[in-house]
Amino acid sequence: MQKIKTLLTIAALVLFSASLSAQSIDLGRGELPLTVPSNYDADTPNPLIVLLHGYTSSGAGQDSYMGFSKIADHYGFILVSPDGEKEPGGDENRYWNASSACCNFFQTEVDDSAYVLDIIKAVKADYNIDHNRVYLIGHSNGGFMSYRAAYDHSETIAAIASLAGANHIDERPAPANPVHVLQIHGTSDGTIAYEGDDIQGNKYPSAMDSVSRWAEYNGCSKDAGERELRDLDAGIDGHESSAIVFSQGCKSGGSSELWTIAGGAHVPNLSDTFAPQVVEWLLAHPKSTASFSD
Repeated sequence: MQKIKTLLTIAALVLFSASLSAQSIDLGRGELPLTVPSNYDADTPNPLIVLLHGYTSSGAGQDSYMGFSKIADHYGFILVSPDGEKEPGGDENRYWNASSACCNFFQTEVDDSAYVLDIIKAVKADYNIDHNRVYLIGHSNGGFMSYRAAYDHSETIAAIASLAGANHIDERPAPANPVHVLQIHGTSDGTIAYEGDDIQGNKYPSAMDSVSRWAEYNGCSKDAGERELRDLDAGIDGHESSAIVFSQGCKSGGSSELWTIAGGAHVPNLSDTFAPQVVEWLLAHPKSTASFSD
């Protein structure tokens, strides 16, 4: 129960602002903020990023916190920031039905994995999208949802970046296609524990276990390498974040990586370079083949 209460406070930490989006789409859940770069050219394939919010938040609120729409022009990607369904009771918080742990607390039957795929298809129908560069970014519950959608739609998703989310806990066979995975997690996260825990008795894996599982799915060697330190949290001095990379021996189009924010919280004070670092990582990890589903 304490973890649920903590999740409920996240929205209060996220500043809401008017959407920077010039466009929108509606798939039956209301209009979704859509950012199209000012230099968009219909003759040129563009990367697509789907930003998935945390429990109690919204697409616009998540983008206000993380700031991806502000750099869409510079990097030339299209961004869509959808809203999860509202809970049928209680405070009617927005959520994603992502895993047994997080965060379908009312046990609804909503298929958010299919909804994410429908969003991708809808954007592809209206814009020239690079089929090898479709990405998901998720925070907390949105991170769980990113893992879920990547597993279910591995033919479509090139890579995901999860901040303070986690993979599924149960044993499953590898998805049909490799997917690049980036997990970003603070060691002092009191909501979704870095070392793994449970929510209402439903377990979720640690940050390392999430990454290791996807390294296995992607056929990577168990020997991980280390990369340079990164500055992801403006509230912690210096380059506080270490990087562990599973990239040796992987299937083409797959890898797995963990950025650990030493002392980082569930809602980090993101550095000015956080969003650019994540986008640059995503853009450097496309699918290697055009095996996708329209």
